[in-house]
Amino acid sequence: MTTTIVDGLRAHLVTHHGDGTPLRREERVIEETPIALLYNGRSFAVMMATPCDLADFALGFALSEGIVGSPAEFELVDIVRAENGIALHAAIPQSRFEALDSRQRTLEGRSGCGLCGISHLEAALRPHPVAADGPHVPASRIREGLDLLARHQPLNARSGGVHAAGFVHGDGKTMEILVREDVGRHNALDKLVGAMRRCEPAIDPHGGFLTITSRASYEIVHKAACVGISIVVAISAPTSLAIRCARDADLTLIGFARDGRMNVYHGDDRIR
Repeated sequence: MTTTIVDGLRAHLVTHHGDGTPLRREERVIEETPIALLYNGRSFAVMMATPCDLADFALGFALSEGIVGSPAEFELVDIVRAENGIALHAAIPQSRFEALDSRQRTLEGRSGCGLCGISHLEAALRPHPVAADGPHVPASRIREGLDLLARHQPLNARSGGVHAAGFVHGDGKTMEILVREDVGRHNALDKLVGAMRRCEPAIDPHGGFLTITSRASYEIVHKAACVGISIVVAISAPTSLAIRCARDADLTLIGFARDGRMNVYHGDDRIR
């Protein structure tokens, strides 16, 4: 039996085995549900995601996927909740809608894979912009940003197994972080991108760096480049295609950023 505690978490009764005596107790479990993204009434993708921060997710996905070029081209019309999932209905300009035909996703996108559902191989490796110069960041600030990220993951703290994406920014004297969490690392980044643009005022992607609690896949780096983020910091390893994407976009890619260490795979001129 499960019951909803807060958005994104459910309580589940389990049998715990520890000291040899089975114990029935309640555990908190992260939610995962199908979320359909529809534009002008047509379904584009179904992602397995955590059903919280849905307005952020809807806008961030549209921006990071290049479906729209700015929030001004996007309107979240409705959120429809059903027993078997959630549908996010958005309105976009007709020219943007017509461009979707060439890259229609025909299958579901699972929580662990941002490229699942791409119907043509050519659509998997899409063009991306070259990163702006962006900030030049001391290595010590990156370590501090990762410490901030670790302290701003309420869903993971209560359930475990949740990815987080955080954008570290500030004026050089103070440091702030905006964080979004999800069962899928790509979804967490999409939620973060949407949240950054929905803030008042919006957070400039050129004014800080991205931190993620996962490996740095191609999709993570590509999404970051598409929305103007020039520094990506992952606590785990990058993939070879992610490194190639970082080089093509001239984006700073950092991996294994933990325990006071990190590897800079490209763009070390931004780290001082």
